[in-house]
Amino acid sequence: MAKWGEGDPRWIVEERADATNVNNWHWTERDATNWSSDKLKSLLLGLSVENEEGRCEVTDVSKVEGEASINNRKGKLIFFYEWNLKATWTGKTNAGIKYKGSIEVPNLSDENDMEDLDITITLNKDEPETPLTALMKTKGSDKIREALGSYVGFLKTEFTQGMILPTANGMSKLTSSQSKPKLDKTQISSGSTATPSNAGVKIPTCKFTMKETFLTSPAELYRVFLNQEMVQAFTHAPATVDGEKGGRFRLLDGNVLGEFTELISEQKIAMKWRYNTWPCEHYATITMTFSDRSNETELKVEYRGVPESEEERTKHGWQRYYFEAIKQTFGFGARIY
Repeated sequence: MAKWGEGDPRWIVEERADATNVNNWHWTERDATNWSSDKLKSLLLGLSVENEEGRCEVTDVSKVEGEASINNRKGKLIFFYEWNLKATWTGKTNAGIKYKGSIEVPNLSDENDMEDLDITITLNKDEPETPLTALMKTKGSDKIREALGSYVGFLKTEFTQGMILPTANGMSKLTSSQSKPKLDKTQISSGSTATPSNAGVKIPTCKFTMKETFLTSPAELYRVFLNQEMVQAFTHAPATVDGEKGGRFRLLDGNVLGEFTELISEQKIAMKWRYNTWPCEHYATITMTFSDRSNETELKVEYRGVPESEEERTKHGWQRYYFEAIKQTFGFGARIY
């Protein structure tokens, strides 16, 4: 028998009080199939693109066939997923003519990079030719590819919770592995429910500005960001919003949180804002300015203190989950035929 202190450290049970999967040595597996099916549908449904010819939207996801799982071995996470997807897109020209077609993605897999995905866009056989098909094959395919990349990002974060168990010092040794390392290029495009990083670490940050125009008044747009029912409507998820100075908010199933720091009615909203995956207590400062442009409102959003590694994710998240969602939900940007 080995003397105390000379044993194989992989089997020293005192490393964890509950003696569960000591030092993350044992193989554990988590089935992500049902979650993935729901996540893929939610990411694809409602995707839309538009140009001078008209507008197209993914209106139905008819087939989500496949499986997904995550394995933990020696503190290393290995992701497996393979999906065959079919969906329906509908388009409407500026003249009010409607069209319908299909979308097929047969090879969403951990063995393929996002750039290698086969995304087939077709127009239904009984439909006459339309420029909207080209719109879906270009901008539409790009958005679909981006959404599927978001799924991979969510898979790597939401389902890693609890799979890497802390040792005696409270730290988790987390590494990840895929069948092909190039999948690490996939970026997360929206919030996730992963555990935040430890506080007290200096991180490089950036600042940038985004502008968007809405077909509504400053008063109405201002109210959208502060009214809990309206926030829940455009995020399609439960939310807690205390629309007063010093009031806190929690959106998208807790993936986004913050606090309103300055409110000037119909003119300005300033807030502390963060994804819950950012280092603990690190917030960006976001200032929204509302400008009346006759029948429109120009919204200028200034971002300061965003982690450099999160810049693109933050831009994408605001564009999709705030700007586009608000326009689609309340008709502040949609053309009325």
